[in-house]
Amino acid sequence: MKIKCSFCNGKYIKNGFQSNGNQRYKCRVCQKRQQSGYGYNAYKRNINQNIILFTKEGLGIRSTARLLKISTTTLLKRIVSIARKINQPIISKGKTYEVDEMCTYISNKRNFIWLVYALDKNSKTVVSFNVGKRTNKTLSRVLDTLKLSDAKKIFTDRLKNYRYLINENYIL
Repeated sequence: MKIKCSFCNGKYIKNGFQSNGNQRYKCRVCQKRQQSGYGYNAYKRNINQNIILFTKEGLGIRSTARLLKISTTTLLKRIVSIARKINQPIISKGKTYEVDEMCTYISNKRNFIWLVYALDKNSKTVVSFNVGKRTNKTLSRVLDTLKLSDAKKIFTDRLKNYRYLINENYIL
């Protein structure tokens, strides 16, 4: 049985056995090893896409781990590795932006966390965001990015913190 490499589509040759007794194969081109079938679900190819999909749907850590049949620790490590690969969005100069904030909690209702984000007013794409406590420091990280982009106008919901952090020429 000839197996194709899932990384470079090259040909595999037999290369010993795994500790669980499964045949191990080695690619002749890229020298990567894999086995024909994995018993542990975390090694399946589409696991990262499923994690992203379930996160977008609003599933929690435990329910996502239960559905994917992997441990919560493995899931959290995967989420961190996926998050590290996210590129910062490109911010154009002289555009109009909209800034808003959202408050939620982690674990219990006394542990509040604040999500601040900025959208390009025309394309509605997220250009900057920050997560943290409800302080001016959390808010200013997003606003500093917009100031560096030489924003034409910044629309807000008139939260009083904005008056101290943004020049009056920008605020609408």
